[in-house]
Amino acid sequence: MANAFRCSSLFQTMTILILLSLLAANPMSAQEVADGPVPRATAQMIRVPVPILGNVDNQVRRTIRQLKQNLPDNGEVRPILVLEFWPPLNPEEGSASEFERSLSLARFLSGKELSGIRTVAYLPRTVIGHAVLPVIACEQIIMHPDAELGDAGVNEDNLSMTVRGAYREISNRRRTVPEAVALGMLDRALSVYKAQTNDGDRYVLQDEADELKAENAVDALDTVIGAGDIGKFTGRELRLDHGFVSHFAADRRELAAALSVSVNDLEPNPGMTGDWKPIRIAIDGPMNSSLTNRVQRTIEERLRNEGTNFVLLDINSPGGAPAASLNLAAFLAGLDAAKLRTVAFVSNEARADAAIVAIACDHLVMHDAATLGGSGAYQPSEDELRDMRAPIQHLCREKSKAWSLPVAIMDPTLEVKRYALKETAIVDYFSDDELSEQVDPARWHAEAAVTDGQPLETDANQAEEYGLVRYVVDGFDEVKQLYQLENDPTLIEPNWADELVHQLAQPHVAGTLMFFAGFALIVELTSPGIGAGAFISTVCFSLFFWSQYLSGTATWLEVILFVLGIAFIAVEIFVLPGFGVFGLGGAALIVASLILASQTFVLPQNEYQMRQLPWSILSVVLVGAGVVSGLVVLRKYLHQAPILRRMMLDPPSVAAAELVELDPLTRLLNQTGETITPLMPSGRARIDDDLVDVVSDGAAIERGVLVRVTSVDGGRILVSPADA
Repeated sequence: MANAFRCSSLFQTMTILILLSLLAANPMSAQEVADGPVPRATAQMIRVPVPILGNVDNQVRRTIRQLKQNLPDNGEVRPILVLEFWPPLNPEEGSASEFERSLSLARFLSGKELSGIRTVAYLPRTVIGHAVLPVIACEQIIMHPDAELGDAGVNEDNLSMTVRGAYREISNRRRTVPEAVALGMLDRALSVYKAQTNDGDRYVLQDEADELKAENAVDALDTVIGAGDIGKFTGRELRLDHGFVSHFAADRRELAAALSVSVNDLEPNPGMTGDWKPIRIAIDGPMNSSLTNRVQRTIEERLRNEGTNFVLLDINSPGGAPAASLNLAAFLAGLDAAKLRTVAFVSNEARADAAIVAIACDHLVMHDAATLGGSGAYQPSEDELRDMRAPIQHLCREKSKAWSLPVAIMDPTLEVKRYALKETAIVDYFSDDELSEQVDPARWHAEAAVTDGQPLETDANQAEEYGLVRYVVDGFDEVKQLYQLENDPTLIEPNWADELVHQLAQPHVAGTLMFFAGFALIVELTSPGIGAGAFISTVCFSLFFWSQYLSGTATWLEVILFVLGIAFIAVEIFVLPGFGVFGLGGAALIVASLILASQTFVLPQNEYQMRQLPWSILSVVLVGAGVVSGLVVLRKYLHQAPILRRMMLDPPSVAAAELVELDPLTRLLNQTGETITPLMPSGRARIDDDLVDVVSDGAAIERGVLVRVTSVDGGRILVSPADA
């Protein structure tokens, strides 16, 4: 009988070897020969938070039933459902899964309802405690090689027959992990052995091992779990030593390659949790440390005090501060995705370093007319670009995303190509360095370059094709529908000081401040002594530079240039009147400071900055034109206003004007008159019934003092006190 059994086994073995040799000679299966390439399976992925507590099992069941509608069975290839078990970074925190909840989920996963679906457990991190049950209830297990599975009884002091029976039941339903090994992961009192028999390798407990030895039916017996130990294995051990794990996958891209599906199919479904406590934070305008710190501080406070589990970043930014943006991106990538969903919505643009913040979120959603990447408000140096690569790579790996395209958004020197995975429809985008990091680089075939020596800039459709964007929408309402947000998420607004700075930095408000500041300054210079113009100008210019400084577009350079410009004009008026160089130079410095304060750069160094510079110049030119127009109106009409009449000098009569025009000014020599304004040292005086501009020959002269014309040089009239 035994010999007959051995002959039968030998025959089966030879048959299998012959079939394998035929398949090796012709890699296409019989079905492929007859029907063409096997269709690629559809796939969906959900994330199972670990530990499994509260209502987690019901939420996962509800989500799976919803996803079944998107998993059509074409009759040839079963659809794939991937369950990503996601414990905290500290494995001990994930050990507290409730037995009843875990068993309920395990029975559902291994039951008839999912018989038409291929269930895959993906473990990127260590899973211990009773969460082991739903893992072994799946049809296939894929793990990170360094992740661990086991220690199911870590929190069980007294194991009941019910608990032991549950592990026997689930392991025998799927046989992904043998019953003996499953029990060895649960009970440290058991010893588990790997027995080599004529029928193949078997995993047995002590009693069965003794029986095999008694029957002389075992060739070798290896201890897998010793007495007093509890079963806990790395992914590497489970695959290489025991074959319970089908593939290694360090991230979702490797997982997609192992399952021959698109990596986009393996994004967790947005409606998984359902019970969202959402907030919405606007990132509007150039990036700076003040803005990024406020966003980070807001998220931390909401997580700590209000249990927020959904953060929507509404981004419309040209970038501007790579270091601050990378700090915020690292913070977002490091958040526990099992407790919090982060979604970036790019409503208009997320350029340069602002794009890295968007990519660091769990999901990136773009308006169909928005722009992602490309040159931005700040142009990093070569050293800065080199230093930024490692942080971007790290945060992309944290989010299981390819890093080449995000790096190419910042670094124009990185060459990225489109690659296709041989014998599949899977495509991805790698640099040479990232290609070498793949599990099997030889399987990837280069098709075309996607970078052109410029920072990578994409529209919504291109970003979706590259796998950078999860959804493209036509408005915020569609975002709410995707994530089942019944009401608008609470918009977290900055405090009154931050909001004031933000509003003052808006282009239309900043332009208004510049207009009133320039207008008041000119009025004060042409009618000195009143004081109101100087006060208004000082307040408006202070508000302008304060808001621009805190918004990140102005620095001390712009402030210094502006102060120097005012000082030079003062020298022109009070020290060296009529010389011209200080006046023109001061005006040029003021204009330059206002232009630079409206942008984040000094000289344009990229395409975005080249487009931004004309707008900065135009805004200052329009303000200047407005000031000139206002002065014309002021001169012509404002002296007629009842209240403001005392602040303005009456224009000379027509007759007086004609007389001044016809008679040379030399006729005023040695004439006396009265100062109408203080001479500081220039001002106005009424001499011989004429209203003329005069200059003191020395110290300042107050208003209402009798003066005598001591010199007339062209249009320059020099006066001194009449009693001097």
